[in-house]
Amino acid sequence: LQTFGRINKNSRMFAQMILISLDKSETQEKMQNHLQLLVHFILILFSQSQNPNPKCRANDGNAEGAFRAILYKAPGQTSGKIIVSNSAAAWVNGNAELTQRERQSFGGTLQHVVGNHAEIKFLAYNNVPPGMPNVKTKSNSKGVIIVQTTQNIDAASWIVHTVPGFPAAKTGYSWPVAENAKGHLLICLTISESQINAIAASLLRAEPLVHYNDIPETETVGMQYFKKLSDGQFPTVPPYLSRQSIKTAAQAAVTVNVYSKSATSRYEIYKRVIVKALKKTIKVWSRRDNKLKGDCRVVERNIRLIKSPARVGDHDTNLDADLTNWAVSDPGNIFCLIDRPYAKNQTVQSAMAVCIDQAAIFARFNDIAAQVEDCPR
Repeated sequence: LQTFGRINKNSRMFAQMILISLDKSETQEKMQNHLQLLVHFILILFSQSQNPNPKCRANDGNAEGAFRAILYKAPGQTSGKIIVSNSAAAWVNGNAELTQRERQSFGGTLQHVVGNHAEIKFLAYNNVPPGMPNVKTKSNSKGVIIVQTTQNIDAASWIVHTVPGFPAAKTGYSWPVAENAKGHLLICLTISESQINAIAASLLRAEPLVHYNDIPETETVGMQYFKKLSDGQFPTVPPYLSRQSIKTAAQAAVTVNVYSKSATSRYEIYKRVIVKALKKTIKVWSRRDNKLKGDCRVVERNIRLIKSPARVGDHDTNLDADLTNWAVSDPGNIFCLIDRPYAKNQTVQSAMAVCIDQAAIFARFNDIAAQVEDCPR
């Protein structure tokens, strides 16, 4: 055991159990099998403890080849449909149910968020923070910024999602089973640490509820917006609108534009912010009220509402149970996840949109947006 250096408490306990079971009456073959199992178990733990990885994962939770991942869980589904950066030609089944951490993309990325590793630190925000009922907040944003603090390693990721009360920090993986009945989106972007300050600048306008942060200041030196975010210092003076651009950490980097507005702005984020920035028509999938309608008054600047029900691959979704709000541009190639529904009251609420300019991602969501409602008369 000393050969493997520092092994955690669980592995030592497991080793003791194995060795105790090896009494003199056992055959040499059985002893060899026990020892092989022990060595295999220790190697796995040793590998995990020595190789922290905050990056996005492939569908099976493997650390290789995924600089971004998007999982769409339709209502009533337990594993959802997923596209990753090296496999985005079609929605494929999630590799495992979201109720288990192992063998699925987001469970892999969140391994050291729900667990503990000395070299993985993170900031988590959620308007429904885990284990904190009835908390009031101005925001509807949910996400996690994860960084690796290993010296001379630049590795980080940003997860944006729609799931209330998830993930809980360092208390073990626990998917909220009640959310299986609802539709949710989870997006993971592998980034360099230099992108964190721009993300924080956008989040400041959205005023998220930060419920956990252990990222040391040594990792964010000179990042004034991240400092303000972690301290809860939200701006109270103009400008009330933010537009920031980041890129994914891949050889073929993807541009992500992040738009956010404060409640004080009184802007309607879909038309006043997204359409104005993209200079294109958008097709919107979102719960809606009876006040804010589709808008076809300005040529090539329309807001077309996607018909419900719709299909994510071969999974059915509908606006009664789907909690996601997203849009695609027309023409492409932009997909946006928005943290507020298409409703009149969001003009007096903070809001944020994460817009990804990538053809394959756009195509997958544009398939869902095939049918739109007629323009209002």
